[in-house]
Amino acid sequence: MKAFVTGATGFVGSHLVEALLADGHQVTCLARNPAKAASLFGDHGPRLVAGDLSKVDALEAGCRGAEIVFHAAGLVAAGSLGEFYAVNRDGTARVLDAVRRVAGPGTRVIYVSSLSAAGPTRRGRALTEADPPHPVSNYGRSKLAGEEAVRSTDLPWTVVRPPAVYGPRDVETLRMYRVARLGWMPMYTRPDQELSFIHARDLARALVAAAAPRCAGRTYFAAHPRSATAREMMTIIFRAVRAVTGKPARAARFLPIPRPLAVSALWVLGTAARLTGRTTVLSADKGHEFLAEAWTCSPAALEQDTGWWADTDLETGVRGTAEWYAQHGWL
Repeated sequence: MKAFVTGATGFVGSHLVEALLADGHQVTCLARNPAKAASLFGDHGPRLVAGDLSKVDALEAGCRGAEIVFHAAGLVAAGSLGEFYAVNRDGTARVLDAVRRVAGPGTRVIYVSSLSAAGPTRRGRALTEADPPHPVSNYGRSKLAGEEAVRSTDLPWTVVRPPAVYGPRDVETLRMYRVARLGWMPMYTRPDQELSFIHARDLARALVAAAAPRCAGRTYFAAHPRSATAREMMTIIFRAVRAVTGKPARAARFLPIPRPLAVSALWVLGTAARLTGRTTVLSADKGHEFLAEAWTCSPAALEQDTGWWADTDLETGVRGTAEWYAQHGWL
């Protein structure tokens, strides 16, 4: 099929492009930095269109002739709800408008949303698609607004909500791997917080699977069926980092951060970033997510409708990610 991908040089988008190319599809990518895209995908990579979600001409150039549009571009950190909405809601609306104008009414749209749009849950109760959304952060609210823009269109659409995504090239979870080198693991989240995960390559396959016509008009969670607590996840990262860096194996040492101190620290980090013109996911607003009881979801509906499943377990995926970080000088 002929596919157009936004966010192609981002973490999730780059893995999606690789999966599409490996399956033999014709891929066009929206790239803010074409040089970065060329270095990622090589000489036999996708067709590149320079631009971003604010460039209507670039969106139309990418959508023209596309049979399916994967909208993976978005902000994960911003200084305000307005900044999030400008990209995650309004940028999505511009993509949809471009599809209508130049690609045609039959072009399918796959929107990469987030578990943050659905909101947290309780321990032992994974969310399903039947649960009403209740985001608790500005990021989650903006992704839900993007979903609502997609659902309001007359185009055939599918929404995919991944939980925490990890794997090679991820700069967000990289922080935890680097902290693990120090021997102590600070815990800003609740140690017993339950979390769903998905490896980036599994998510890429899920997005391709969700492009099937029978998935039109549906919202899905894409996750590995096994969840883990925050403490278990940090332990797995700690062991993987020590193994790939050649350090002797030993038990992880945790440094619990009391809730009031964690909230204060996140406020300081977020304020400092804003005052210096930077953005960070470590902010007071994000604290509502860090301190929730559980972020888990069930992939059963997507598995049933497409035959897809996430086959990268957390131990294997974390070890492979640590090896990639080490090989590329990130760790």
